[in-house]
Amino acid sequence: MTYDVASALARGRECIRIEMEALQNTAEALDESFVAVVEAVEAAQKAGRKLIFSGVGKSAHIAQKLAGTFNSTGVTSCFLDATQALHGDLGLCAAGDLAVLLSNSGQTAEMLRLLTMLKRFELTLVALTGNSDSELARGADLKLLYRVPREACPLRLAPTASTTAALALGDALAMVLLERRGFTREDFARLHPAGNLGTALLLKVRDIMRVGDRLPVMSDKGTIQEAILGMTSAKAGSIALVDESSGALTGILTDGDLRRHMLGTPGFLSQPVHCFMTRTPKSVRGDALAVEALRIFDRFKIDDLLVVDDAGRPVGLVDVQDLPKMKLL
Repeated sequence: MTYDVASALARGRECIRIEMEALQNTAEALDESFVAVVEAVEAAQKAGRKLIFSGVGKSAHIAQKLAGTFNSTGVTSCFLDATQALHGDLGLCAAGDLAVLLSNSGQTAEMLRLLTMLKRFELTLVALTGNSDSELARGADLKLLYRVPREACPLRLAPTASTTAALALGDALAMVLLERRGFTREDFARLHPAGNLGTALLLKVRDIMRVGDRLPVMSDKGTIQEAILGMTSAKAGSIALVDESSGALTGILTDGDLRRHMLGTPGFLSQPVHCFMTRTPKSVRGDALAVEALRIFDRFKIDDLLVVDDAGRPVGLVDVQDLPKMKLL
């Protein structure tokens, strides 16, 4: 069969709507059994045990992805091939582990054989299935059920909406656990050291701050004209103001401060900067993670963040415009 453009688009949209329907039904059907699985996984993780995911066919791919997701959020997990398990790979199972067994029908022969074998190892068994009355669901200790009225496949054969729902339900489990454990961006960074993501999350403030000629600093006894010259020379939108004797940070003067006051202040250029500066500005240490600087920008809606040393002296400047280049925005 050949489709014209309109027919192809209509069919594509219908497939997506069917999968959306499965997700909506699954979300609405969540109940206490989901919470029970959350608590069981949390208990296994706290006890130092691992999660084991298994499935066959397309469910195996979903199981592998979920194992990866849990590993990336600090919960030790692995994938167990249901067929290889019966030929020696059961050796990775230990008492106290928790196994999540995936099967849409809950009647897959390989998964039922695996269920029987795993019962001997004193594992907590979770059925992730679309069939609450299946042998798998009845034989497991706990159930994660998704609701799929129909598959997107026009032949009603290829797993489509069911695998999407299973994946979403597993992801929901992982994200609820992540929040309950207080897992942070810094924790995530330690587990993802490679690539752009890891690089961005592991950056320190000192790695991204402006220093030297790009860091304008002057005494808070100076004038507005001197401040403007310093900002212009450094091509910066602000200037750090310091105590003349100690060099400690006392304030910041920004482009916004200049615009707010210049027209309404007689002799503005000759006025002392301390009359217009923001006192006790937000600051951060150079050894803080760059994502901490991002949090400060987000929380206080500022454009420039000063970096100070242990004595409170400005040693760098982070400009919000630099963050996209560091993959932080």
